[in-house]
Amino acid sequence: MATYECPKCKMSANITCGKCGAPLKDSSLKLDNGQKVQICECPNGHGKIKSPLCCGQDMSCQVA
Repeated sequence: MATYECPKCKMSANITCGKCGAPLKDSSLKLDNGQKVQICECPNGHGKIKSPLCCGQDMSCQVA
């Protein structure tokens, strides 16, 4: 399971899919301009979201 942590206050969150309850996996999308955006996605294909925010910043996830 992807664990996201705020780099400022160190709050962390584990995120699951609301449809199937599966732990979301860390991933990234490459935008048309070449920039990469960190996302979470359901391993069962129910969708993806942008990584969560805390303290006005993207929370980060360490990939094992």
